[in-house]
Amino acid sequence: MNFKIRAATEEDCKEIWRMLTELAIYLKVTDKVTITHEELKRDGFSENPFFECLVAEVPEEHKSEEGYTVVGYALYFYTYSTCSGRTIYLQDLFVMQEFRGKGIGKGLLSKVAEEKNIFFPQLGQKKKCEQLLLCGYAWNTPTQQFYAAKGAEDVDSEGSQYMCFKRQSLDNLANEAPKD
Repeated sequence: MNFKIRAATEEDCKEIWRMLTELAIYLKVTDKVTITHEELKRDGFSENPFFECLVAEVPEEHKSEEGYTVVGYALYFYTYSTCSGRTIYLQDLFVMQEFRGKGIGKGLLSKVAEEKNIFFPQLGQKKKCEQLLLCGYAWNTPTQQFYAAKGAEDVDSEGSQYMCFKRQSLDNLANEAPKD
């Protein structure tokens, strides 16, 4: 199938949000999605963006049953590992159901990791990142198999455990910070 991958723009935020909600339905976490497309626009396309995003787009003649041409996205950001150094964290990789198995997911993942890319010099190896991290649901076998087939390693066996302070806990922790 013919498709192209490009850097997302502000105008893509409604499409990204649409697919983000489709992903939440698939993962059975719709109650956890509180972000809006306006917040995506603010957080990804401001002077100091919190994330970067790629979208996969098909030609008009291959649009989805609902009429969409933007059919996938990869949302990621940079972080740092004191063990490995510069790191890309892939938050979301999503391709609409009817476009899966056509190389779009692999294309998005490869673009994030790409070593030499004159069109997206801010990506992956251009930033000299040492690793790409992601987190997935243990029950989501197709996704685990997809990443494993591309060379991802399961680091749970290394003793890693992801933890999260959510809104109220984060507020409580911040309120306990020493005062100047």
